[in-house]
Amino acid sequence: MDLAGKTQEQQHPQYKRDRATVNTLLTGEPTDYNLTELARLKIRYRGFPGARDIQQDLEKVMQKWNYTEETLYEQTRKIHAKGEVYKRNKDDQEDWA
Repeated sequence: MDLAGKTQEQQHPQYKRDRATVNTLLTGEPTDYNLTELARLKIRYRGFPGARDIQQDLEKVMQKWNYTEETLYEQTRKIHAKGEVYKRNKDDQEDWA
């Protein structure tokens, strides 16, 4: 907290990458991949004291796609149960840079 008793806004270390993902979600469709990205970011930013723009835009995506957190997580559990949403091509190399 700062001297005025307010919580300081924090910058998330993944903000720049996540902002780009959120921008894609705002213009995208609710594909399996996009739904899992939305759920992942909802969890990442839940209760985070900052990145209010990302949190607000995630809510916009939820409304646009007509999901509640409950229905989103129910759907993404089904997607993850199939186990293919984050599969990579065998030619892909991991980026450790």
